[in-house]
Amino acid sequence: MKHPETLLKFPTNGNQLENFTMEEIGDDHLYTGIDTPLTETAFDISDTEKKEKIAGLFAQIMEVMGLDLNDDSLKGTPKRVAKMYIDEIFSGLNPANKPKIALFDNKYKYNQMLVEKNIQFYSNCEHHFVPIFGKVHVAYVSSGKVIGLSKINRIVQYFANRPQVQERLTNQIARELATILETEDIAVIIDAKHLCVASRGIKDDSSATVTCYYGGVFNKPEKIAELHNYLNL
Repeated sequence: MKHPETLLKFPTNGNQLENFTMEEIGDDHLYTGIDTPLTETAFDISDTEKKEKIAGLFAQIMEVMGLDLNDDSLKGTPKRVAKMYIDEIFSGLNPANKPKIALFDNKYKYNQMLVEKNIQFYSNCEHHFVPIFGKVHVAYVSSGKVIGLSKINRIVQYFANRPQVQERLTNQIARELATILETEDIAVIIDAKHLCVASRGIKDDSSATVTCYYGGVFNKPEKIAELHNYLNL
């Protein structure tokens, strides 16, 4: 089954990176588009089949590294990893897991920005498959409809539960909220730490990455300042 988020090939025509190897590019973030790059056959097999295949392949990885899968502590690891990948940390790849969102009329006639801040999230860097974690701040101005606060958390979690680039995650959350709420008056700010920076490579545990999306009224400097005041940034 072909999915809307089909495979995006990195452009080479006129691209400055076309003459670089992956080793030369290194840890730089290649951001190929707002949609998660998926193959056209991404959902041709069931989650059960995927877990069986992943367990077998991960067992091979462990064996190549020299680990003894007959050890009581290790023999269940391939299946645990497969279950974790499909049912938990990468469950957002499957559109069947997308949260169902109900909207309500804005009967309170609240016409100022609504801010939900400090939404804790955990994701994984698609370049090294190690964690990204931090906080998401979301704001919107109602166009006549409102969304349950917990649903905002679920939207964040859905898009975080896939291999990610922080820039893409920011835009995916914003696009989803804009579609659901039928308004461009959306702001999303993500403040996160990347273990691909902190635990390997440069091993800098002190730095953090901030990305933001400002749509509609949030493009006005006074509205951005008001939002930042709410967030105490």
